Amino acid sequence: MIARFFCGVFLVALALVSCARAAEPAAKKIEFAIAVHGGAGIEPDALSPDGRRARTRALGQALDVGRKILADGGAALDAVEQTIRLLEDDPLFNAGRGAVFNAAGGHELDATIMDGRTREGGGVAAVTTVKNPISLARLVMTETKHVLLIGHGAEQFADEMRDKRQIERVPNSYFSTDVRREQWRRKVEEEKAARGNKRASGAATMGTVGCVALDKQGNLAAGTSTGGLVNKRWGRVGDSAILGAGTYADNHSCAVSCTGTGELFIRNAVGFHIGALMAFKGMSLDEAVRQVIDEVLPDDSGGLIAVDAQGNISMRFNTEGMARAAADSRGRVEIMLGK
Repeated sequence: MIARFFCGVFLVALALVSCARAAEPAAKKIEFAIAVHGGAGIEPDALSPDGRRARTRALGQALDVGRKILADGGAALDAVEQTIRLLEDDPLFNAGRGAVFNAAGGHELDATIMDGRTREGGGVAAVTTVKNPISLARLVMTETKHVLLIGHGAEQFADEMRDKRQIERVPNSYFSTDVRREQWRRKVEEEKAARGNKRASGAATMGTVGCVALDKQGNLAAGTSTGGLVNKRWGRVGDSAILGAGTYADNHSCAVSCTGTGELFIRNAVGFHIGALMAFKGMSLDEAVRQVIDEVLPDDSGGLIAVDAQGNISMRFNTEGMARAAADSRGRVEIMLGK
């Protein structure tokens, strides 16, 4: 009798707990998500307070552009392109206006964009007069049967596309800033003193912009744009122009945009590597990102931002800092420069 009583009490209590859990609101689905970076290698403590505020403000403005497109039901590809265009126009970053100088004293720009729905993508490399390389990269994807156009061929294509999608041409000097010129001068002296050391030294050689996004339709996209490494050889192309290395997007796994010493990201196919760890080993986004950044890439080589099909965001680096920002439909908003 007593046993039946306690059994009845237990069942009632269990039912009450089950009802209470059922009444708890389920976690709200992430409808859209976006992350932006302004380059790894930055040392926040080396920046002036004004410099930190300027970069934080610029990242916030770029984040707002992409977030509004996504919140209004726009496509991830549009959010990525428009966000990167804004960063390309900002001389604080090493992409577009404010790109670093190469060894010839000029600027050569690389960019890629990738559509997670189809895994189609487009890239341009070593362009010298295209104001917004990310938009030209998108046209390579949508208007040609190719994936990558370089140098004069890419610029001829820009002429053909000038009226189609805001493809503006500018003189190469447009990309120059006094800050970048001084950075180049110091780099030349440093490399002379090092007697031609092959390894690009110091975090100051890094800096790239990128964006990854998930839209309300469940589609992923990624894009990256850069001026490359300070004092790079004329004709050098880094990972930002290479699908699967500096940029990757697949609706079945994730979207990735990288920043750092491009040769290392190319050799390790970093973007695809992360997607493969998720697809073939069942890793979560953050687990895959941690493994690649912490175990595959050497220290002080760079970082990346990534988002998966559920709207989870991962931003990780092995340098002193990485300018980055993230937002989603749940109200998450964060902007950071350091660790």
